[in-house]
Amino acid sequence: MKTPTVNTPTADPAAPNAVVPTGEAASAPAEDASWEELVSAALVGADRRSVPAVRLLEDAAVQVTRARAGRRPHAGRLPGPAAEETRPLASRAAGDRLARMLGGEQARLVPEWLETAATAGVRVPAHLIPGLLDLGARDRSIRPHLGPLAGARGRWLAELNPAWAYVLEEAVLPRAEGETPEAGETWEFGTRGDRRAYFAALRAAAPLRARELLEEGWAKETPEDRAAFVGLLGDGLSMEDEPFLEAALDDRRREVRQAAADLLTRLPESRLAGRMTERAARFLTRNGGKLVAEPPKACDSTMERDGVRPGPPAGMAKRGWWLQQVLARTPLSFWPAHFGLSPEEVIGLKIGDWAREVWMGWTRAVILQRDAAWARVLFEAEPLTDLLSVLPPEEQSARAALLVAREPMDGKMIMTLGGVARPWGTHLARAVLKTIVETSGMRPWDAGELIRLAGERLDPALHAHVERLGVTELAATLRFRHDMLKELS
Repeated sequence: MKTPTVNTPTADPAAPNAVVPTGEAASAPAEDASWEELVSAALVGADRRSVPAVRLLEDAAVQVTRARAGRRPHAGRLPGPAAEETRPLASRAAGDRLARMLGGEQARLVPEWLETAATAGVRVPAHLIPGLLDLGARDRSIRPHLGPLAGARGRWLAELNPAWAYVLEEAVLPRAEGETPEAGETWEFGTRGDRRAYFAALRAAAPLRARELLEEGWAKETPEDRAAFVGLLGDGLSMEDEPFLEAALDDRRREVRQAAADLLTRLPESRLAGRMTERAARFLTRNGGKLVAEPPKACDSTMERDGVRPGPPAGMAKRGWWLQQVLARTPLSFWPAHFGLSPEEVIGLKIGDWAREVWMGWTRAVILQRDAAWARVLFEAEPLTDLLSVLPPEEQSARAALLVAREPMDGKMIMTLGGVARPWGTHLARAVLKTIVETSGMRPWDAGELIRLAGERLDPALHAHVERLGVTELAATLRFRHDMLKELS
């Protein structure tokens, strides 16, 4: 059966060639006035055209209705059904709790619910998917979990709403323990997220084969995918990857070059590390018990190729920015050998001009090179959150506990604690609870933020102990998490 059509001229008030009735006079728009005449009257002013404003709006409404009525209907096609789901549904209790969280109750814990549910291999109830996809459109950090959790229904919805299209790029492969991605077909035809998940799994199991697979199809990959796949080579990184990464420094996309340079920085024997060492030896020298910094005067093409970005962040001098980046990509093992000093002695040297840039370069080098020894030395001198991330979780908690015991609790301390992995260890938990009890009455503003952070990071099994301490808000959050994780187990 054919779809009936209406043989009415198409009219669009905004279109210059719209087929609409022509009005009588520009000074007095009427029901049959053209859209252009109505617009003209509105721009000049209804009072100057002797037309009541209400009449002008009524005539405009008539024109819009005429235009819409004149459009020809077209045959529509209903979308097909969603594919069959492969993951089991989360328990009803878990789904009900997620609904309450999306409604505002303990909303800060939504990322933990999603992470735990993704690991457990379940999916969310269908009626919660739109709300989660809206949340993911605003919060990129939760997107990796939404691919598997939203399931086939979520992907079906994402195809109908451009605002949710991002989920089509996320991995939907099984992530539960013991499950592995499919081979061959996934790499050739899978979504962007699935291909990355497959490559990461292959890299963990067979590093050489993964890199060879990437090299085979390198020219066909999009710039975004090339950058992502280079970053995934960090797992199992070795000097065998150096020739491929050195060649990637010539890629036309900056993100690819940056990713390659970041990995080459972790290889002290790489050609990039050698070039950076040569530069650093010129830019930072020792004069007795003092370090003298002389930043580069220009950022040439060879420096740019090696990952030095020419444009500095707002408020930072160009030369200091270039110096910081060179030091960040210089092997940390170079400095003790070059100066004949231990890391502790090197950072103990006085620095004249550009001292902040030198410290920022060393800090960035610790993060890029994942050097735990230097992280410990720098953290003792300046306890920065980023330095903690390099250390094992147990050590992060232990060092943070010492910091809490000897330093005042303020915004900077809370930021530092925010970088400690969950769950906090026993020593840190004990130090934080002691601080909360002591500061709740004297500095409730600091205690409040610390309570909220502790609620997310402490072991939820401590809820009964915390309740006995009289910290009811923290106890309630921990009990909520305890029940939440039990429902997802």
